[in-house]
Amino acid sequence: MSTLATTPAISTWNIDPVHSVAEFKVKHMMISNVKGQFTGVNGTLSLHETDVTNSGVKAAIEIASINTRDEGRDAHLKSADFFNADEFPTMSLNSTRITRNADGDLAVAGDLTIRGVTRNVEFVVDGPSPAAKDPWGNTRIGLAATTKINRKDFGLTWNAALETGGVLVGEEITITLDLQFVKA
Repeated sequence: MSTLATTPAISTWNIDPVHSVAEFKVKHMMISNVKGQFTGVNGTLSLHETDVTNSGVKAAIEIASINTRDEGRDAHLKSADFFNADEFPTMSLNSTRITRNADGDLAVAGDLTIRGVTRNVEFVVDGPSPAAKDPWGNTRIGLAATTKINRKDFGLTWNAALETGGVLVGEEITITLDLQFVKA
């Protein structure tokens, strides 16, 4: 009896940009958080069907899609003081390792590139959700992922001193990705 080697099933899932968002939160004037989001999120997930730790993800976020509910602030964030969107129109994430901790939760390590600077970061992942069919016959999954970075590590160094002490913009940024994928 001969045995045939089987190739693990890897499926491709595309980020649904209409149902996905990248959000951030940063301390403003050392008193409260300001939140913003990028709606221009796209990318793919190569999902290993039997061992999710052998999967991979690539994503890109359009800087021009930033929205903090203040046009002046959005323009400043797109400027050379922060993201420099003219020179660096996207930020990206390419996974390098996916692990599962003792509780079964996933962590995705990857190379995050902002303003041409790449650093390895690790996202804590909630999901992926069980696959579901939408009313149009597409198969979908979702997940949420969170990490914290220091913005100065990526060349986002602009700040202003406050008269009362401290600075206008905090250094620690919390990033949350809420992503929905459609099976290709």
